[in-house]
Amino acid sequence: MTTDDDYAADIVRQYDRDRYLATLLAPEAQRPALMALFAFNAEIARIREVVSEPLPGEVRLQWWRDLLEGTEHGAVASNPVANTLTQTIATYRLPRPGLLAMTEARIFDLYDDPMPSLNDLEGYLGETVSGLIQLACLVLNNGRDPGTATAAGHAGVAYGLTGLMRALPWHASRRQMFLPNDIVSRHGLDPESVFQGKISPQLRSVLRELAEHVRHHLKRVRQVADTIPEECSNAFLPLVLVEPFLKKLEAPDFDPLQEIAEISQLRRQWILWRASTKPLLRL
Repeated sequence: MTTDDDYAADIVRQYDRDRYLATLLAPEAQRPALMALFAFNAEIARIREVVSEPLPGEVRLQWWRDLLEGTEHGAVASNPVANTLTQTIATYRLPRPGLLAMTEARIFDLYDDPMPSLNDLEGYLGETVSGLIQLACLVLNNGRDPGTATAAGHAGVAYGLTGLMRALPWHASRRQMFLPNDIVSRHGLDPESVFQGKISPQLRSVLRELAEHVRHHLKRVRQVADTIPEECSNAFLPLVLVEPFLKKLEAPDFDPLQEIAEISQLRRQWILWRASTKPLLRL
């Protein structure tokens, strides 16, 4: 691994622990490329945390778009993530439109607009999480189309939606609402109560419906698991953490606005390692 590869891996270790641990179980030859992808994702996902208002965030996203579209950047040489991402794209012939779509979707993160509907949320997760899984599959399949688009689509919604429910206290503290407005309205949930940190039966009903939605997509992944090449199974490995996280979220004494559902790193490592030794159908 190069110094840039080490830097990218450290970014993933700090900001995307699940994918970091899963990637340690991937074939050694593909690990640097996977870390490059996941570091890029971590960098654009945390832009809101490092800017004080949306406009500088949009400028940062535009920098990544310009890079992906081939516009010259004098600062690229000094950006380890950009360097290793560029090399990964070239080595594995990754489609740039998928990476560009990820940056476009992340514009939503910079603002406090409500998520309009479940369909819109699925679209957002499709661009930001499913797309990342599909790109990881391409790396693991040495740049060849693995035919995993359907599985990646369902996997991204299941994993991404679980992550958003876990991050509810964090988002609520900054008055950001990823809970889809159509479901919020159907259950009579007042978004202001969420921002104020007030747990309610309505919120629990919304989260129950979303958990059912997660499990629906997990089921769909299992139904098409036999279409996923064995080489690509590592891209789906973090899915095995979804059910343990859901159980934490659904515990009677769990407060989804004050606590973040967590699993110890040791248990995460054990769950991921154990799953890596089994057929994908059993994830």
